[in-house]
Amino acid sequence: MGTDPSPTNMEDDELDWGPVSADETIDWDAVVTNGELDLEARNSLRRVAGLSTDLEEDYDVEYRQLRLEKVVLVGVWATGSEADAENAMTELAALAQTAGSQVLEALIQRRKQIDPATFIGRGKVDEVRDVVRAQGADTVICDGELTSAQLRNLEDRIGVKVVDRTALILDIFAQHARSTEGKAQVELAQLQYLKQRLRGWGKSLSRQVGGRSASGVGIGGRGPGETKIETDRRRITTRIAILRRKLRAMDSTRALARADRDRNQVPSVAIVGYTNAGKSSLLNRLTGAGVLVEDALFATLDPTTRRVKAPDGRVYTLTDTVGFVRHLPHDLVEAFRSTLEESARADLLVQVVDASDVDPFAQIDAVHEVLRDIKAGDIPELLIVNKTDLVSADVLEDLRLRLSDAFFISAATGAGVDALREAIEERLPQPNTLIDVVVPYSRGDLLDRVHRNGEIISQEHTGEGTRLVARVNSDLAGELAQLS
Repeated sequence: MGTDPSPTNMEDDELDWGPVSADETIDWDAVVTNGELDLEARNSLRRVAGLSTDLEEDYDVEYRQLRLEKVVLVGVWATGSEADAENAMTELAALAQTAGSQVLEALIQRRKQIDPATFIGRGKVDEVRDVVRAQGADTVICDGELTSAQLRNLEDRIGVKVVDRTALILDIFAQHARSTEGKAQVELAQLQYLKQRLRGWGKSLSRQVGGRSASGVGIGGRGPGETKIETDRRRITTRIAILRRKLRAMDSTRALARADRDRNQVPSVAIVGYTNAGKSSLLNRLTGAGVLVEDALFATLDPTTRRVKAPDGRVYTLTDTVGFVRHLPHDLVEAFRSTLEESARADLLVQVVDASDVDPFAQIDAVHEVLRDIKAGDIPELLIVNKTDLVSADVLEDLRLRLSDAFFISAATGAGVDALREAIEERLPQPNTLIDVVVPYSRGDLLDRVHRNGEIISQEHTGEGTRLVARVNSDLAGELAQLS
């Protein structure tokens, strides 16, 4: 991290901070001839309508009001269209609600680039502070990853807690982690995030000086040094090392399961997709796995794998994976790498898209971005549009035209699932070695492996054993060849 930028010695690129009427209409796409954003647009914070949330249940209202944090969302529209900016804020609001917050207000500023000192520009910070005070909010959530300096500057000037998108997602993961491995992965990601943003105040951060080296401060001027922050950083580093060792040990069990599947060449299918797209519901519908299904972001953090038997007798595995999201924090990708490897090692990816989302195509792009990060971008993919029961016929027709190769299903009602199951089984890797062998009745184990992992063409019972004509993998073909 570079030098801590101070708002007092940086030149702000916003020239005029005059008040803007709430009823004033602004052309957000207007630009002047020199390429700069229109001054009027850049000098305004625009409220995003419809993102304020309120309590709907009548029971335990007083308790819930005490529990929920009241937050104001702040975003910067630097690229893309106005619709993209509003969709990003809508998703941030959903994340905030999942974390246990009540969204009071959502603000977007049009800027050419992020302000390096305060994220939204120094003049806009005062306007955000006024909104926070007027609404009675206790937290500000920024739609971006803030540096330590930006966090400190915003908190100092606004006077309430400030968190960024990364910290928000990490908090949701911490709430939903259930297994020992999942909790360790989340803690590792949180510590890696925190290590870069350690902050402290007062004597615990006084600099070490001595003699004549620091303008002759000399005796009596030596401070205790950055003892507290250094101690915190050392403890975090030690804890990160411990967690890495624990995760490596936990991964050995997963590695043994993968090795067994690889040895028997059992095809694997991974269900991937945006968070809350319906992956767990689809796994339940296809296998009856009975995993948790909840209308919430990141409800599933621990992968669930089930064996499925195709009509031709072959066995393959189907895995429900952790959901992805736009700009998934790098620390999370790194911490969950062993879990995400279930997708990277799959023979086929089934990407689930939420048809009811405001921008399903952005979901597809975000998932592909994460798949490329984990080196799974080249794996064959089957695109599934889920929740077709929640959209109108016009929306569904438009999606069918634009996603002509996709399968349209509803995991909730079961519509289209049978056709999807057939498509998955058709795309499984086929055994490549043709065998014609008589298997003795005493080797029922080999016969069972052919049925589970091969493709039976014909089978005949003779006096010497079972004659098989089948396609199997090369390892099994070698074992069967020894019977001749």
